Amino acid sequence: MILLWRRRRLVNILIPALLFFLGLYLGARLADYQPLASMVGRTRKLLPIYSVYTTEKKVALSFDATWGAEYTPKLLTTLKQHNVKTTFFLTNIWLKKYPEVAKQIAAAGHEIGLHSATHPHFTALSEAEMEKELQENSRMVREITGYKAELFRPPFGDYNDTVIRTAERLGYRVIQWDVDSLDWQEHMTAGAILNRVLKNIKPGSIVLFHNNGRYTADVLSPLLEKLKADGYQVVPVGDLIIKGDYYIDHAGVQHPGR
Repeated sequence: MILLWRRRRLVNILIPALLFFLGLYLGARLADYQPLASMVGRTRKLLPIYSVYTTEKKVALSFDATWGAEYTPKLLTTLKQHNVKTTFFLTNIWLKKYPEVAKQIAAAGHEIGLHSATHPHFTALSEAEMEKELQENSRMVREITGYKAELFRPPFGDYNDTVIRTAERLGYRVIQWDVDSLDWQEHMTAGAILNRVLKNIKPGSIVLFHNNGRYTADVLSPLLEKLKADGYQVVPVGDLIIKGDYYIDHAGVQHPGR
């Protein structure tokens, strides 16, 4: 009797312990799958794509357009000289003021993404308001440039689960960045911007610039020359990201599906 009781007690201890460690293992293996994260309740926050895991030396440069177009012609000329295509995220605020510049961006073969209609903090909006922002932005981009956008960058980089789910439900990939040039800050010189980007860039990086940053156009040519010398290929965001099966890890890095 004593032996039987001990065996039962051992089984009662071992089975829960095995189930516990199996749960930990499966959780570690599957936590990075975003569909699972949404199904099991608050496993973790949904994330946009900050960068892409790749063994190729490919990077993407992106330009947010919310104010001004003074330096944009030089930007476009430099990109053409280097035979480089990039991604411009446009707002309706900007499109209304500079429709001809938007047409030049599209005519030059650059990718166009959405950046909202009025540049609000999306996390402060209702789902219906988010939809309106995206739909109006998409409509204006299409009307002015003829381009059907597939990417969306939230204003201020501000997002939560609802922002991502809403954008994805409407058919847009949500794009962030892993290298911020800080070209919008007044104290940043051309040299400081260039050094910051070169210091942080790596294969799969998405770099954030602004089309009308004071020194952005000046930085672009030496940046492209250095990247080429280092063996990098610069592509639009849409050509960098993974289109098929993928998952996004806890740091926002997009990986091929497992």
